[in-house]
Amino acid sequence: MFRDMTDVTELTGKLLIAMPGMGDPRFEKSVVVVVAHGADGGMGLIVNKPAPSIGLGHLFEQLSIEGQSGGDKLVYFGGPVENSRGFVLHDADYRQDDTTLSIDPQFGMTATLDILRAMAEGGGPEKSLVALGYAGWGPGQLEEEIAENGWLIADANPDLVFSDDHSGKWIAAIETLGIDPIMLSAEGGRA
Repeated sequence: MFRDMTDVTELTGKLLIAMPGMGDPRFEKSVVVVVAHGADGGMGLIVNKPAPSIGLGHLFEQLSIEGQSGGDKLVYFGGPVENSRGFVLHDADYRQDDTTLSIDPQFGMTATLDILRAMAEGGGPEKSLVALGYAGWGPGQLEEEIAENGWLIADANPDLVFSDDHSGKWIAAIETLGIDPIMLSAEGGRA
């Protein structure tokens, strides 16, 4: 029924769901989309933690991007690495030549100003999430954190990832696994 999580080899396109007792307050109750994972390590974007005091309109203003105001769309804290660098996680239907990273059949990621300009002009991806910073792991680090009961792994669902209900994403992500969040323990173990 359960697979051995110590033998995780490919997590690109999956969700990481922080377990209670994560230990790192930056990742407490985080939901992370893994945008790249391999022998060299991994990269992900936290998709449920709004960045403090910055919205998309403010970001457009800071970057002198003309167009729509950005409305009340949130900008997210993507992770603690390079937190002044922006990333746009979006549906796979949107693509910019060589600058879009194809994550899987559902998601892509673009980190250029061109995508923000397109969004400000009313174009760009149909579904998107703008994040500042990213979560990064060195070789074997993520696999070790999973083995130590730090993360649950789930399939990434675009409806959940791009939902405006950032405060409900953690519980919703856990529930996709058929688990009641109240039943989770911060303690790990092996059978």
